Amino acid sequence: MSFGPPPDVSQAPFPPGWTPPTAVEKALFEARARGDWAAFHDALARTVLYFEVGRDETDADPDGIFPRFHRNLRTGARWWKVFTMGMLPAPQPDLVFARRSLRWFARAWQPTDPPTLLVNPDSPCEVALPLGPAHSTEWSRVAEHVGEPSIAMQLRSLHAGGPLHGPVAHGLACGALLCVNNGSLWNAMAWHGTGYGSERRRLREWWGITSREEWQYYLRSLLACDASSSVWEFALGLRRTIARDFGGHVDIGYWRQAVANVLRAEAGGSTVLSADGVTKSEPRPESETEAKIEGVQRLIGRITRYEARMRADGVLDEGRYVTSVEAWDLGRASKMARWGSAPGSGRCRRPRPRSSRPDAAPLSPTAPGRTSPPPTSSGAVSTSTRRSSGTGTRTWSPPIGS
Repeated sequence: MSFGPPPDVSQAPFPPGWTPPTAVEKALFEARARGDWAAFHDALARTVLYFEVGRDETDADPDGIFPRFHRNLRTGARWWKVFTMGMLPAPQPDLVFARRSLRWFARAWQPTDPPTLLVNPDSPCEVALPLGPAHSTEWSRVAEHVGEPSIAMQLRSLHAGGPLHGPVAHGLACGALLCVNNGSLWNAMAWHGTGYGSERRRLREWWGITSREEWQYYLRSLLACDASSSVWEFALGLRRTIARDFGGHVDIGYWRQAVANVLRAEAGGSTVLSADGVTKSEPRPESETEAKIEGVQRLIGRITRYEARMRADGVLDEGRYVTSVEAWDLGRASKMARWGSAPGSGRCRRPRPRSSRPDAAPLSPTAPGRTSPPPTSSGAVSTSTRRSSGTGTRTWSPPIGS
């Protein structure tokens, strides 16, 4: 452990065979090697930290936090182990994590907690920080000064343990926009996201998913590109048809008028002969049709504005156009597949077939920066009683041995 004295600067080169998984671990290792603890504390305060929690307790009380503490049976040393994003182990059914800031640990300390916050154990950037009352340690003062870290809207890559090139990376990159928005690692298949309880809540609130069957249903729907807006697809599909028929650029005014012509024709009712027999549709009210026309024509305005922005940003070439919104489905399918392999989800049992993950490569049983599985079972493990999920007052936690 690294309470001091500071390591010799000769340790600065990375250990043989070790690559920092992300920029965070690189900054921590370099600061540790220099003995620059102010920089180490600052880098740690500007990221998020994961710590093990009791799965059964979290399932029963999703709004509570139930940390699991560790004790070495030989020495009796007690630790509260925390991990940066790149050092998390691969998902396991009963090894689940919550995610908080360094300031949360500084504010949430209680006398019954372990005396040591062990950062990235068994890695070249491992450091042990003393736990104590708020503002009593240098790292807690730094954490209070930095506040809650802002990790959203940043491209974060896994440089060890995650593909950066090839078809697997391509599949994961379909969801990269969502990862950037959430500040998560775009190429990580071992998914922990915002933490076990928070990810379950997101699935339930955003998608209504609470079971393996519901997850499979939505994953199939996304892979089939059936979840995105049919109105957007109609507008873009009509422009594709016009461009194909007339060989090139589609005037916006002509596109808008074509929308009106098609929707009015469809509103008049029709009789269709198919293999299933004769299907007849009744005419729709004129007011309904005109409202639909107005809505799609407004949508055309949005599409052209978005395309102009994309050209200005260099992601759409001049003279090129968006032809489909299937990327909406496929980007979310990439994320949905990873949700299924999240720890404790019970939705995606590894190994999964190719059809439900970007690739069939097995997940590594170790974290990218670690040479062996995290020693979470090498000593005694104790789950504390419920505590607040925020930064306020926590409920009492029992001693480690009780």
